[in-house]
Amino acid sequence: MKRLRFVLKSILTVIAVMSIVSLFWTAAYFITEALYTQFAWRPHPLVRQIISSILGFLLFGMTMSAISPFLRKREKVFWQHLIDAINRIAKGDFRVNLQADWGGRNHPFAELVTRINDMAANLQAMEEMRQEFISNVSHEIGSPLTSIRGFARALKNEDLSREQRLHYLDIIETECVRLSKLSENLLRLAMLDSDHYPFHPTSYRLDTQLQTLILHCEPQWAEKELNMCVLFEKVIITADEDLLSQVWLNLIHNAIKFTPKGGTITIQLQRRGEQAIVTVSDTGPGINEHDQLRIFERFYKADKSRHRAAGGSGLGLSIAKKIVDIHHGIISVQSQPGEGATFTVELPVHGPVS
Repeated sequence: MKRLRFVLKSILTVIAVMSIVSLFWTAAYFITEALYTQFAWRPHPLVRQIISSILGFLLFGMTMSAISPFLRKREKVFWQHLIDAINRIAKGDFRVNLQADWGGRNHPFAELVTRINDMAANLQAMEEMRQEFISNVSHEIGSPLTSIRGFARALKNEDLSREQRLHYLDIIETECVRLSKLSENLLRLAMLDSDHYPFHPTSYRLDTQLQTLILHCEPQWAEKELNMCVLFEKVIITADEDLLSQVWLNLIHNAIKFTPKGGTITIQLQRRGEQAIVTVSDTGPGINEHDQLRIFERFYKADKSRHRAAGGSGLGLSIAKKIVDIHHGIISVQSQPGEGATFTVELPVHGPVS
């Protein structure tokens, strides 16, 4: 289709050029004939042809010379706007939206403008993400530091009882652990983003891994008297076992965290063709549709069910998604407010090799 458009455009260009040239040569012919009649001169046909050709060239050249300043001025304005836009982008101002009308969307200048506008839009989106990321990191770090500073100052009070001191020290220790986990998660995300994270896929029983991790989490779900429903098929998968364990632990911990006392958590594993399907369902408060669209973003927390009081930094699901992406898989969520949430992970049985 593109080739056909190119051929048609070339043909139309040739026709247009020939028409313009013919127009000037026709004008030159009638001018010379008028001069011959005026001066009663009848030159040889060859001389007539040469004179008409020369006059046609002169008319064409003078017309182009008269028009070219306007064309050059238009191009000069275009290039000046382009340079200004590039300078703004270089200085960090990505709110650029160039306008150009150069004979249709297929014109090279129009395509150049479109590419620059797209680049500026992408850079603006990245800058907004960077600023939001920095703001979130500052907030996540600032909150526990404020608590640590406040309770450390309170410990200077010599009138505190032993129980109060221990209570304050427990809070300081909890906030330090929170900072440590945040630092570890940020470092893990940075390494995953840089593609330098060690990736060692092996063949192993996925159902055995899930059973082991559920047993490790038994103190947490047993303390809340949760019903743990497990439905596993025997599935052998080729993947990085250590990386995937972070995915499963994150989903299990979230399910435990947001399921009320006496609720139910259901974890299923089955194989569909060449895909291993893992679902983790809870009977918690659920997630509304708006939050589901952003639940895997870094530092994002749903306003109601995933609030700060429940703990966490909002990085766990981001890390889980990154690890699933590395394995060429898909992670998704389905939920209705008040009806719990179901996280589904689809992984190829024969995953990528290192």
